Amino acid sequence: MLNFSAIPAELHAPAQRYWDQFEAALQSQNLPHPRDLLPPSVTADEFFRQLTRAFVASEFIAKTSAQRPQYLIELVQSGALFTAQTDAHLDVFAAAVNACNTDAELDKCLRQQRQMAMIRIIWRDLNRVADMREVTAELSRFADKSILLAAEFHYRALEKMYGTPIGRESNLAQPFMVLGMGKLGAGELNVSSDIDLIFTFPEGGETNHASRAISNQEFFIKLGQKLIKSLDTVTADGFVFRVDMRLRPHGQSGALAMSFVGMEDYYQTQGREWERYAMIKARTVAMAGGEGQIAARKLLRDMLQPFTYRQYIDFSAIESLREMKGLIARQVQRKGMNLDVKLGEGGIREVEFVVQVFQLIRGGRDARLRKRKVPVLLPFLEQENYLPPGAGSALLEAYIFLRNTEHAIQGYQDKQTQSLPVDPIGQLRLAWAMGFENWDSFFATLSGYRQRVNTEFKSVIAAPDEEDTVDQKALAFWMGLWEGSLQGEDAVHALTARNIEGPEALLKNLADLREGRAVLSMQASSRTRLDAFIPRLLQVIVHEAFGPKLPITIAETFARIVPLIEAVARRSAYLVLLVENPTAVQQLVKLCAASPWIADQIAQYPVLLDELLTPESLYTPPDKELLRDELRRDVLRLNWDDLEGHMEALRYFRSAHALRVSASEVAGVLPLMKVSDYLTWIAEVVLEHVLNLGWEHMVERHGRPRRSDGSVDTAPDFVIVGYGKLGGIELGHGSDLDLVFIHNADSNLHTDGERSIDNTTFYTRLGQRIIHVLNTYTPSGKLYEVDMRLRPSGNSGLLVSSLTAFEKYQANEAWTWEHQALVRARVVAGSAALGEQFEQVRQRILTQERDLDKLRADVSEMRRKMREQLGSEGKSKPNPLSASKTPAIFNLKQDSGGIVDIEFMVQYAALAWAAKEPKVIRYTDNIRILGSLEEAGLLDAQSVAHLIAAYKAYRSTGHRLALQRQEAVLEGDNHFLTERAQVTALWQQLIDHT
Repeated sequence: MLNFSAIPAELHAPAQRYWDQFEAALQSQNLPHPRDLLPPSVTADEFFRQLTRAFVASEFIAKTSAQRPQYLIELVQSGALFTAQTDAHLDVFAAAVNACNTDAELDKCLRQQRQMAMIRIIWRDLNRVADMREVTAELSRFADKSILLAAEFHYRALEKMYGTPIGRESNLAQPFMVLGMGKLGAGELNVSSDIDLIFTFPEGGETNHASRAISNQEFFIKLGQKLIKSLDTVTADGFVFRVDMRLRPHGQSGALAMSFVGMEDYYQTQGREWERYAMIKARTVAMAGGEGQIAARKLLRDMLQPFTYRQYIDFSAIESLREMKGLIARQVQRKGMNLDVKLGEGGIREVEFVVQVFQLIRGGRDARLRKRKVPVLLPFLEQENYLPPGAGSALLEAYIFLRNTEHAIQGYQDKQTQSLPVDPIGQLRLAWAMGFENWDSFFATLSGYRQRVNTEFKSVIAAPDEEDTVDQKALAFWMGLWEGSLQGEDAVHALTARNIEGPEALLKNLADLREGRAVLSMQASSRTRLDAFIPRLLQVIVHEAFGPKLPITIAETFARIVPLIEAVARRSAYLVLLVENPTAVQQLVKLCAASPWIADQIAQYPVLLDELLTPESLYTPPDKELLRDELRRDVLRLNWDDLEGHMEALRYFRSAHALRVSASEVAGVLPLMKVSDYLTWIAEVVLEHVLNLGWEHMVERHGRPRRSDGSVDTAPDFVIVGYGKLGGIELGHGSDLDLVFIHNADSNLHTDGERSIDNTTFYTRLGQRIIHVLNTYTPSGKLYEVDMRLRPSGNSGLLVSSLTAFEKYQANEAWTWEHQALVRARVVAGSAALGEQFEQVRQRILTQERDLDKLRADVSEMRRKMREQLGSEGKSKPNPLSASKTPAIFNLKQDSGGIVDIEFMVQYAALAWAAKEPKVIRYTDNIRILGSLEEAGLLDAQSVAHLIAAYKAYRSTGHRLALQRQEAVLEGDNHFLTERAQVTALWQQLIDHT
């Protein structure tokens, strides 16, 4: 008997009626009673408790059991009703389908299996034996299996009639591929969902039948038609799944099945924003027949990914999703669907939109956002600070409640609806099924969840309410100025009245931009975005000018931003980003006003605008280990053979962090030494990755270098040595990288691959690969300018040297200036063991006894040549008003008393005294070498202090000039007079004394 003890009396009668019919059917068909078939793990009391709940909450279960009692009997007898779905359950399903011989048998079998699967899944859901994630996963796996089994059945049948479809290019049998979209693609199918499908196949061609050959497309269209009929048609046994094909290319007017070439052409030329949204959840749910299924699956994924996920930060996705939500909201309002838990305000769709907006905006750059399941992504979004603390967990809790509500609504009659019931009995039944005593308490809880969802949704995707945040009157003024309705003397007077300095220049800049080719050729939608942005930009510039105070005029600040506007005119998603994010505009204005170099960088690489969204990270550079982690995350989505992808990721990484360090420098939050540290760390992390990238490429092509003991190199026996500013941990903005490559492999041995080459050639090609990655221009520019002239024998020498050859050259052939360079050399990437050996070689070379007179002469002569070629002495005109003999300009680096004088003195001292005090060459940076010289008593404290102070002052000024896009040359005769005099005096004392 049914156990109604905990069930409202109003719900008893329908369940009891179906139970009476069920027991009568058992008797008339001579079937055993389910209580006599229970497995030992399930008591009769527990069974009847679950049975009663299922019959009360699901008319579908009750009615189907009464009409076809054998379904419930089989589920109880097999134990499937009481256990989670397993491969064994699906194997039973497959065996039943594979026993079918005709289309009619197949269709009947699929429907019977579906009815039993739905009884089992809804039963377990209503009794909370399975949670929401298990329910949706099991439904999705059952749908996958249904599609696959039906597709394989019809493929075999069509193959007998028309032959096997063969690819025109590959000559391989072609598989039929089914893309699952929406909740099926995400593996989150609901209790009574339709399934959105797209049919495709790799190649065109025709079938190989001797007399009835047809094109591959015709074959797969026939197969698609048969598959839909087997799944979708309603018969006396019901249906399997309602099939919706409207998401295919060209919608209902498009071909039912399309080749990869046709799919790619469509999405590249005609794909719309809402199709990107749909493609997020796309998954290959079935592949029938053919060969090369794994390769075909990967090829399809790689083909669709660029359409779905943009490499840049795509804020236009917010606008697109907002428009889509607006359409849905109007539909809901028009059709009175506010009680719809999916589409109504605060419903399931809003949770999905919150997740998908981040996927569309940032999924191209962060592969971790490409997961399809909402419950997986919500905690991740909160963990990664895409959502504020608590928002992800709150949305997940609401999502689970909403999905359970949806299942309870649909499970009642197996109908595709998400609308809350309006009749009292229906309301009571739903409330009770959801664990509430009455409708009011359930509805209050549901409303609370929906309100929270809607609040989070609005904070992420809803259009910003500018009434409270923007001075509308001021915005209207700037709009009139931009549109040209306010111009001429009236405009000048209006700007002057607002204390705008140089109004004529600002008006000219606006007119030039408005009438320039970049703006005139914009599409209407893009121009609308520009018109929304320019007034806001002007308003921010003016606010910054009269608030924090810009270092340059309003007109000059605007002029620096114009190249960026022109650069993004055809990629107006960036304009959306700026309109949506006032903080980003504020940072843009502040940084461009402070540094034309930063303005140039952002105009050249607009993708860097993403960095302006979070000032916390913009002005807080990470340390080297965090840089490594960040780059590792950036390339997680990439295979090692995706060279283009790695090159783009590396270029963005370097540019983004160069922007961070320059922003921190102009903001005064990062001192000079930390600036150089940070820029050096960026280069080192990039070089580490480029070395690994080149290594994986070489190993894939040629195998691994063999060693004399019979083993192979499991990692590169290779190091990248940094010289100059890189070696000295003194990189500046835009610095080149002076590199030397060294290996330690046996040149007489070869690699172990099929295309074996000798070890020396292997490592030489590895070096070439590294230079190619660093030096090649891509749409994102060049990674680094590389200078290899410091290698043994310079440009005429081998690109990669063995350690033995390097030491031999340094000991017997190197010039003094090459030993000077070695003072600043250190390993920046590669084998730790080989790095230690290199350092030992460096120590041996630098600690040699030297002829000090010859050393002084060599250093002095090299410095003289550099001054003549690169310095400003003799090139500047003397100042007639000054009695000073100091040139009218001062080259910070090359002139007497400048940076190079200090560097040469440090190098001379290290070479001269390392033999008796090896610790002076422990470090490669000038500041610490000077400290070591003082510590060893080789230079007095005052001299060291003067050199360090001058060196820091010169470099700080050089950095500042670089950010102002100026050369390191100062005009006038009154710059650094004290520092230059002190440096020159020490030069005379150390080098040029007689």
